[in-house]
Amino acid sequence: MHKSIAALGLASILALGVSSGALAAGEKVSVITPFLAAIATGEMIEAFKAKAAEYQWTVDVVDTAGDMAAFASRVEDATTSGANAIVLVSVDPTQIQDQVDKAKAAGVPVITIDGAKNASSVLNVTSDNYVLGETMTKFLFDQIGNKGNIVRFFYSAHPGVHQRELALDAALKANPEIKQVADHYVAVPGQVDDSRAAMDAMLLANPGDGAINAVWAAWDEPGIGANLAIEAAGRKGIVIAGIDGNPQAIDLIKACGAYIGTVRQGFGEMASIAAGELNTILAGGSAKADELYAPVELITRESLGVTCP
Repeated sequence: MHKSIAALGLASILALGVSSGALAAGEKVSVITPFLAAIATGEMIEAFKAKAAEYQWTVDVVDTAGDMAAFASRVEDATTSGANAIVLVSVDPTQIQDQVDKAKAAGVPVITIDGAKNASSVLNVTSDNYVLGETMTKFLFDQIGNKGNIVRFFYSAHPGVHQRELALDAALKANPEIKQVADHYVAVPGQVDDSRAAMDAMLLANPGDGAINAVWAAWDEPGIGANLAIEAAGRKGIVIAGIDGNPQAIDLIKACGAYIGTVRQGFGEMASIAAGELNTILAGGSAKADELYAPVELITRESLGVTCP
């Protein structure tokens, strides 16, 4: 049901982003997100802009800083102001279905990067988020011997993040000796500070050795916030794993503290695939599929060649 694409070579993945049609030069593309402050979102947008420059597009980037009402308005503005295409980053199109429907009716193709499939959009490029969740969860559970107490940091409003949560739910059912003792719906933006405050409260509510054995972070920034709280409290015996391959998370893995692993998404590859497929669409063709996956990679101390004392 959830098929990993990790077995495919990177060259074949990137080939999905290479247009076989004419260059659609001179197009105006609106890139819109509520989450530009998120490191992964920023990385995807910068990579998309680099590819867009190769295609000689004019790119307008709009960030609504978590304001979904403004986000919907900006999508509508792009449709009526002559954009040739709209690119939504890190959002589910169903959250602004009316605006996506209007774009389709106006003949403006909408694609999403790190979003979700939608009847009124033509393409979503993402990771297989269920596989991301499965990979990280198995690694984390293995590190605590498949028994103990965990806490969850999640954000179900993002369709991909929700798939990761479903993978955790399945793993908890399959591992009855692991108990979830607390969870927190992360505030976005401000996810690092919000998660640190939430972890502070969890540590106070669950004192003593073994009260919390692991932190499951649906992406790295909540894990980074939890790590700050754990370090400040001086708590030992807690491990953290996240998703995205955030550079700060990787530094923490190397530092031999609580953070032990992350699953790196191919954000640059997502943007490259999306831009290549959009070039085909703007040149009069069609995307190869309505959803395409970029490769993922588990990053641990072992994979980084780090030996901790």
